[in-house]
Amino acid sequence: MTETIKREDGIFQRSDSGGSISTDQAERERLVAEQLPKVRYIARRIHEKLPRHVPLEHLVHAGVVGLIDALQKFDRGKHVQFGSYAKFRIRGAILDSLREMDWSPRDLRRQARRLEEAHNKLRLGLGRNPNEPELASEMGITLVELYKLLSEINILEIGSLRIVSSEGKEEDLSERLSNHNDGSPLAQLVRSETRELLLRAIAELPEKERQVLSLYYFKELTMKEVGTMLGVGESRISQIHSMAVYRLRAQMAELTMA
Repeated sequence: MTETIKREDGIFQRSDSGGSISTDQAERERLVAEQLPKVRYIARRIHEKLPRHVPLEHLVHAGVVGLIDALQKFDRGKHVQFGSYAKFRIRGAILDSLREMDWSPRDLRRQARRLEEAHNKLRLGLGRNPNEPELASEMGITLVELYKLLSEINILEIGSLRIVSSEGKEEDLSERLSNHNDGSPLAQLVRSETRELLLRAIAELPEKERQVLSLYYFKELTMKEVGTMLGVGESRISQIHSMAVYRLRAQMAELTMA
């Protein structure tokens, strides 16, 4: 015998005589349709920082795959809203698809590594974050050339707050600032501690960089919208964003090793 049960969260399930439960197909389709606008929104936010040859629809397709995967793996027993979990999976699927494409120029990646090394060297020697003129001097380039480089490497910062943990795993720090939670007390403790470290690192950034991160990651504005709010061009916002990312990575590395 099979009966249909409506849960408190509105998701219908079917229960057979053996007591097994599965999500009703119609409700699964409703959830997917409900989240599809979020897929395109996330894809557009990522796409705005990519070269023009990368098609938006490729990102949308990857996002839909991530959404379906989220629906299959979602566990409401962990007390996470499906929308929050889906956003995490959608973004991750899009970033994974971009890594497989190997779309970014190798020379640009080398320049980005050189910039990061110069920033970390100066930070260690000065005992503080270097300013942009100091960084340009260390790299042997002009300030104008540094700004140009920062604008160019902003396209590499798609998973911009991603770092490699002490266990060798890559993780996205921006998700530490969300409500994503796997429910276990240990995981909650680790997330809470990492979140506090990240907030401390953000607090040490120059005011303009804090504003850009806040508007881009918390308010979820586009680079162009952030520029409009702060009264500067989109290219300058890209430069500030890239600089903030390098500073955060360096500070998070120090804080997690302390």
